[in-house]
Amino acid sequence: MAEIMSQPYEEILDGASFPRSAPDARHEIICDRLHAAMNASVANLSSTQLLAPRTKIQVTRSTAIRPDLALVTTATQKIFLAVEIVNRGDQHADTVVKKEIYEHIRVPRLWMVDPRYDNVEIYHSTQFGLQLKGILAGSELLTEQLIPEFQMVIAELFTANA
Repeated sequence: MAEIMSQPYEEILDGASFPRSAPDARHEIICDRLHAAMNASVANLSSTQLLAPRTKIQVTRSTAIRPDLALVTTATQKIFLAVEIVNRGDQHADTVVKKEIYEHIRVPRLWMVDPRYDNVEIYHSTQFGLQLKGILAGSELLTEQLIPEFQMVIAELFTANA
């Protein structure tokens, strides 16, 4: 699976073409782990759909993003959880530009997975924009109340074992 996805790709951010580097092997292992755990957690939820990694999502007329993981509501096809795994050497797009886009479109939940520091930043949308709810690392448990069956120990997400 990782070999197929590890290609350069393009996002359109506020009307500008934004070429993205092919994700490295560690990025893809983390992406695969998250997708497997999330797929198992939402399999019985008819209200929720897990999109394939980096599915193109047109969020405004001038912006098309490709989150590493996206959950959408079945009824509206709107993103309610976006996950970005920070690319080494290409982090500005994820940590600044796309975070601003997610804030603008009011994505209810955003997870920024950072392999550089082996942590996950959890953001919730509020009336004032995205609010950092926590930074998880080590033995802490990644959960989401909107997906009761989902839980993952942060260290297991980042472990070197494939």
